[in-house]
Amino acid sequence: MDFNVSDEILGTFAPILVYWVYSGIYIPLGRFENYRLHSRKDEDEKNLVSKQTVVKGVLLQQMVQAVVAIILFTVRPFDFMVFNILGTSDKIQGHIVILVDDSRARILGQAKGHSTKHLAKGLTHFSVEEVTGNDSDASVVQQPPLVLFRQFVVAMLVLDTWQYFMHRYMHHNKFLYRHIHSQHHRLVVPYSFGALYNHPVEGLLLDTIGGALSFLLSGMSPRMSIFFFSFATIKTVDDHCGLWLPGNLFHFFFRNNSAYHDIHHQLYGTKYNYSQPFFVMWDRMLGTYMPYSLEKRAGGGLEAKPTKDCKD
Repeated sequence: MDFNVSDEILGTFAPILVYWVYSGIYIPLGRFENYRLHSRKDEDEKNLVSKQTVVKGVLLQQMVQAVVAIILFTVRPFDFMVFNILGTSDKIQGHIVILVDDSRARILGQAKGHSTKHLAKGLTHFSVEEVTGNDSDASVVQQPPLVLFRQFVVAMLVLDTWQYFMHRYMHHNKFLYRHIHSQHHRLVVPYSFGALYNHPVEGLLLDTIGGALSFLLSGMSPRMSIFFFSFATIKTVDDHCGLWLPGNLFHFFFRNNSAYHDIHHQLYGTKYNYSQPFFVMWDRMLGTYMPYSLEKRAGGGLEAKPTKDCKD
């Protein structure tokens, strides 16, 4: 029996599943005290919210994200579909021609018997794909790896830029911090499944709108969004896991990691290390970068300590 699930459905719900599976992996790993950035005692005593409340808060945010994703996938005129294109590179015998400009693939409509050169007028370049299979089914146009890579990087930069400035503003605006963003900072000692514990308004402004912008501005397809948002989810969970595990590839490729973000969750570091979830460029350029050193903690484990004075 075949179970056909659309890319839109996977793009909506795969990141949610990834969140709980990946954060669940860290729960037993948290028992290894030598890799913790805070003791389990500190986690129990310093955090100002119960884990049950955190789970409820995360589920609420994910519900909002799912609704927005479904709306986004519904209203955006996706143009990555092609119906059984057959013919030569000059004359198209099929139904739809896919033309590609600098940003994305576009369906230009019925093209039977029309010249691709005429239809491609004004565009940088174009491609015609030959698709086989069931005539009644639509097939996804596979874009070149370089285009997919570019979309992925653009989405990362857009998400980082949006989250940095919104995150920083929520710290500098006393009303927004007191009534909205402070909810996330009730987790003084972060842990994996608390990564998306936010006020619903913050979840909408930072994560949901930021994700929508990265999706739209990068020009990625719903299928590509499955991989991007699942990766972004894994990275966000990793940054909040409260562990420094040996061999973690994220620590090799990204300066923005669990120790870097742990500095921000401490009282002395709330005006530093706003960047999330990928790069640290905005912190470096705008003077909010707080370097740190990892030192052994009394009683076992590690501690991220700032290597310069924190200003009030």
